[in-house]
Amino acid sequence: MPLTLPQLERHLFSAADILRGKMDASEFKEYIFGMLFLKRCSDVFDQRREQVIKEQTDKGKTKAEAAQIAENRNWYKTSFYLPKTSRWRYLLNEAHKDVGTRLNEALGGLEQDNTSLQDVLLHIDFNRKVGQSKISDAKLRGLIQHFNKHRLRDRDFEFPDLLGAAYEYLIGEFADSAGKKGGEFYTPRSVVRMMVRLLDPQQNHRVYDPCCGSGGMLIASKEWVDEHGGEGFRLDCYGQENAGTVWSIARMNMLLHGITSSSLENEDTLEHPRHVKDGDLIRFDRILTNPPFSYNFGSKDTDDSGQPVFQPERRSERFKYGEVPLGSKKADLMFLQHMLAVCADGGMVATVMPHGVLFRGGEEKHIRKGIIEDDLLEAVIGLPPNLFYGTGIPACILILRQRHSIGAQQVASKHPKNQGKVLFINADREYAEGRAQNHLMPEHIEKIAAIYEAFAAGKGQDVPGFATTVSVETLRDNGYNLNIRRYADNAPPPEPHDVHAHLVGGIPEAEVEAKRPLLDAQGLDPADVFEPKPNDAGYWLFREHIATKADIKPAIEHNPGVVAQEQALREAFEAWWQRHRQSITALAQHREYAALRQELLNSFTKSLHPIGLLDDFQVSGMIAGFWHQQKYDFLTLMARDARGVVDAWRTSIVTALEDKLDKEDPLEHKLVKFLLGGFLEALQTLEQQQAELDSQIKAAEEQLPKPGDSDGDDDEASDGEDVLSEIERAKLEKQIKDWKKQRTALTKKLKAKRAALPDELNGKVDGLDDAQAAELLLTILHHDMTTIVERYIGNQRQQVIANVESWWDKYKVTLTEIERTRDSAAKRLAGYLEGLGYV
Repeated sequence: MPLTLPQLERHLFSAADILRGKMDASEFKEYIFGMLFLKRCSDVFDQRREQVIKEQTDKGKTKAEAAQIAENRNWYKTSFYLPKTSRWRYLLNEAHKDVGTRLNEALGGLEQDNTSLQDVLLHIDFNRKVGQSKISDAKLRGLIQHFNKHRLRDRDFEFPDLLGAAYEYLIGEFADSAGKKGGEFYTPRSVVRMMVRLLDPQQNHRVYDPCCGSGGMLIASKEWVDEHGGEGFRLDCYGQENAGTVWSIARMNMLLHGITSSSLENEDTLEHPRHVKDGDLIRFDRILTNPPFSYNFGSKDTDDSGQPVFQPERRSERFKYGEVPLGSKKADLMFLQHMLAVCADGGMVATVMPHGVLFRGGEEKHIRKGIIEDDLLEAVIGLPPNLFYGTGIPACILILRQRHSIGAQQVASKHPKNQGKVLFINADREYAEGRAQNHLMPEHIEKIAAIYEAFAAGKGQDVPGFATTVSVETLRDNGYNLNIRRYADNAPPPEPHDVHAHLVGGIPEAEVEAKRPLLDAQGLDPADVFEPKPNDAGYWLFREHIATKADIKPAIEHNPGVVAQEQALREAFEAWWQRHRQSITALAQHREYAALRQELLNSFTKSLHPIGLLDDFQVSGMIAGFWHQQKYDFLTLMARDARGVVDAWRTSIVTALEDKLDKEDPLEHKLVKFLLGGFLEALQTLEQQQAELDSQIKAAEEQLPKPGDSDGDDDEASDGEDVLSEIERAKLEKQIKDWKKQRTALTKKLKAKRAALPDELNGKVDGLDDAQAAELLLTILHHDMTTIVERYIGNQRQQVIANVESWWDKYKVTLTEIERTRDSAAKRLAGYLEGLGYV
């Protein structure tokens, strides 16, 4: 069975567990990455070596002669050549003592024999001390044995880019574990995907990240090209990273994703830009990055002659708009100037920046002025708080377009309608809360991207409280201050309070009308909830069937208009699914991944938009979220057909049961739920019986006297307490004993039932023919998509309920009633005091 993504993710995570303890994730991540890379290179080398030996023996050579011929490096032009001491078999059999040195030699040999890996593995030192000691031979030996469990050849994977996907997963896990340090090498993938979408890189582009970290933005650019029908491996990817270890991780990341043509350099980008050709800086079509926030711009140190030690190369060419003081923690706009300097004519830049660069004075204001006056800034997008690892500093994304050169003249490359204008988007409320970080959800990305894309195409429209277009003249008048809230203030309006309603009751009709778009979208007629207040025009009362606040929720949920509107959306979804379900399974034959993605995304929006229950961003977010959630299943479907997807699910479940490491219960897997319904029901029945017995035993034991209690003496009996007689006590003890026997037998039965899951699952999966496997796949995908649709419907309905409940909270209890209650309580209190003689 092929190696699945969940299986490989668990394998890598448990490898990290071997090293956990005295080291944190930021310290041992390079060891895991290095071992994974070495194992992959060795397995691919062995595959090619076996192929060469077979070819030579087929030509009449002996095995010994063929093996000798296979040692020639020229056979390995499409893979890496490994000297004998770098091969996995050698490490497995020979590395028992001084294991760290053997591993260092293995990585060194791999690097030395392959010039494209120069310095990539140099930073990984298995003998490096952590605290007062280095990693023990036992742990390193355990790591070798652990990585030996799975072969990592292409044909062993459920889909071609499995190893790259697992590597990205591991980087994310390390960033999560490393906390603040995680931000040094990892940008949340939702932010990366949005930035890539905004820049729309094409296969013929040069894409550059001057602070590339682990290479995530370059990888995402490659995936974007793949998803839109191109060949991502042909994308020219360039990057530079100052931290040697992180640069090594990025190089390995690119190679494991099949990108062999990338050019990643290891050096400080501000001081020594490394991408130079024929004496000139290389220009790039798309530049996207997340530079370190508040990074030092060099230092104030001077040499013996009094000259600054920090001397950036090509200073005047790259920093033409000005420089911040040396040594200041304000290098953000220096990075931006470098990007503009290496951006090709008509090229685009997208960069994450802290909010401070938008409004700080001094040299930063002077730099902003130059960029704005040259009409390079296209958009400023405010991001939600707490998206990034290691910092809660508010952040934004700046989008810039380099000017076109026409002869000696330079002209703005923005759409003609946008020249002299900047789009401001305030998306700081567009997020979902997470445990450690907040997250951009698909609908948030859709909203931001759709507004920007319309603007970039010359069709932009202001969205009050979210997006607005501002002229350069206005920015000039405001001292080049780019504070987002100055132009797109999304502060919620104050909660309205009607004094008349507070005094005498009633729901202001004006407040209900203000929420009419929300109510209409949900299909709720306000007259179904409210009725006119007698003799008080412009005010409503809750209808008689809503006597308490708790009545509001069911009244709305069961309202005929709401039910009809929600059902209309469900029916539109079902009709869409029936029209396109066969396109999904056809992916295995046609292998048109990008075409399927485009078909599903476009048709879904067109099908559900007319209903009006959800806005376009929510509808687009639903299908975008579904595609992203099922992306790897679609890749497996394309590589191995529907049966291959079901097999991969089966493998993930069975291996999770064996590993006992999965964070989620394998019994909750969607394949188990849909294929083993009867098995799960039987298992649930046994668990319920066990729970009932546990409850009976506990209740009975509580009736028995506790050790040390007196056995029914006269004093206790006289207190009227129920005391068991000797006969009753003996009878109860016998009953408890019988129940415990039953529980023991039931526990064994339950254990045996759970142990039978792999056989049950294998039997069901093996009994499926191709048509049944395809139908099962569609059933499960349909259920997944239905779950997403229902979540959006439920969330939208809850907004309506919350608004109606808010009116109850504000106006149901009037000031008059409060005063009446107060006066009544005061009167009673006066009566009590008088009765006690205090008055």
